[in-house]
Amino acid sequence: MALVSMKEMLIHAKDNGYAVGQFNINNLEFTQAILQAAQEEKSPVILGVSAGAGKYMSGFKFIGKMVRALIEELDITVPVAIHLDHGASLEECVQAIHAGFTSVMIDGSHLPLEENIALTKRVVEVAHAVGISVEAELGRVGAQDSGVITNPEEAYAIPAECEQLVRETGVDCFAPALGSVHGPYKGKPNLDFDRMSEVLELTGVPLVLHGGTGIPTDDIQKAISFGSAKINVNTENQIATTNAVREVLESKPNLYDPRKYLGPAREAIKETVRSKMREFGSSNKATESREKVSVL
Repeated sequence: MALVSMKEMLIHAKDNGYAVGQFNINNLEFTQAILQAAQEEKSPVILGVSAGAGKYMSGFKFIGKMVRALIEELDITVPVAIHLDHGASLEECVQAIHAGFTSVMIDGSHLPLEENIALTKRVVEVAHAVGISVEAELGRVGAQDSGVITNPEEAYAIPAECEQLVRETGVDCFAPALGSVHGPYKGKPNLDFDRMSEVLELTGVPLVLHGGTGIPTDDIQKAISFGSAKINVNTENQIATTNAVREVLESKPNLYDPRKYLGPAREAIKETVRSKMREFGSSNKATESREKVSVL
């Protein structure tokens, strides 16, 4: 199947009580592993691409071509979206769209509400004109790994502001900051489910849970029940691949062929993704969701 927008994919997930995983790609092996896991699990999947990963992999245009080539070579038939993760500007979102991405996130969460709305609205106008889905964010998702720990009381999104942003911009899905963080958690995650439920009721759109690594399964299931139809995972895959490489090189210190340690790393990512798809409930949902998505 060709690449698709996230819009119908996430609506189907929200309406049917499961979530689609966004798994960030950092190199060829990540991309291969995630696509193969999705095909084997018969799960729709979202490939997340940050600006940093885009630069590392030689640019958005290369990534778009690489993903399309892998879909063809690996005979991937499940719905796949390429999504710009935390786009910083209208220009960056346009670059991703021109490179063949099928979805973009514009992150104006650091801006005052009115400026966030204005920026998001411009991105939506451009993206929707060519059938590309848009994600927005409000509040501040913390970052454990960078040492920037956002104060939850200051970071949590305000439900009334969430409703205003979604209503005035027309975004397809929405990420309210409700206590999750990027990177490994220090202590137990503290998600505000009462606010999550209120945001869903006020906005009606599929919600996005950033910082999916390390959140207990019970909390994941509760978040899904409150409309979290997209869950982002990156750190867990990075840890899995690094552990696999370390294990191989520690057991074979004279090994120099990168295929001999990147191959096991790829398998570790694949197993992690398969596990997450089962946890999110997206396994065996590709046939159902495929009937609902618009091919790009």
